[in-house]
Amino acid sequence: MTDYQHVTDDMTVYRDGTIKLHGPEGYEGMRKAGRLAAEILDEMATMVAPGVTTAQLDARVREMTLDGGAVPATLGYRGYTHSCCISINHVVCHGIPSDKRLKEGDIVNIDVTPLLDGWHGDTSRMFLVGDVALKARKLVEVTYECLMIGIAEARPGARLGDIGAAIQKHAERHRYGVVREFCGHGVGRLFHDAPEVVHAARAGTGPELRPGMFMTIEPMINLGRAPVKLLNDGWTAVTRDKSLSAQFEHSIGITEEGCEIFTKSPTGLDQPPYG
Repeated sequence: MTDYQHVTDDMTVYRDGTIKLHGPEGYEGMRKAGRLAAEILDEMATMVAPGVTTAQLDARVREMTLDGGAVPATLGYRGYTHSCCISINHVVCHGIPSDKRLKEGDIVNIDVTPLLDGWHGDTSRMFLVGDVALKARKLVEVTYECLMIGIAEARPGARLGDIGAAIQKHAERHRYGVVREFCGHGVGRLFHDAPEVVHAARAGTGPELRPGMFMTIEPMINLGRAPVKLLNDGWTAVTRDKSLSAQFEHSIGITEEGCEIFTKSPTGLDQPPYG
């Protein structure tokens, strides 16, 4: 049985397995954190280019986060020492910024989470580096469609499994693999909370979606097979068959009518090409 917890602005919340239901102050906090996150990714669209290092991108993410009055939630999280995750080509998620330079034809995911006034704005987008092959561009396009198809299922009275079922159906229609090892999650004043939002599921299963729920939807879609493996650094996840992988992520809140996307780009740069 699913446990829900109504939370107020002055409550201390814990990761205790309950699904948190937030009030108006939570929506306002998530709007502000989500907007800052989206603005940071808008800036990334102006920087991603051949020859740029992922460390340079990470430094700019950190600068913008701090300038916005927030802190990067990833910095110091379980020993992680960077302000974002940057995943290139066959890296599925949690790629570590470094002196590695982007090259023509790469596809890149940048995942940011500013923590602003106690609220987490968690989002990621794909970026195309120069002239990208058609099959890679198609993967990125379909992955964004998967995100938005999943979000369209997020409304009161629906079940969590409806989101994953819709994503899985669309991805597999294109013969892409849907990553199972990583999933979306509850979000808000906690970085990662209940429920787990899986991206391959059976419709009509899982907890009921209720107004006040905050969560991320973040499908990871592979050009090849679904399985992934973790590298020795303990963070970087890659496709086992070395096929390309793409991911998009939004933080959303369930409303009385449907859902609100907190991390939507204020300038319309939600999917490439951004030029």
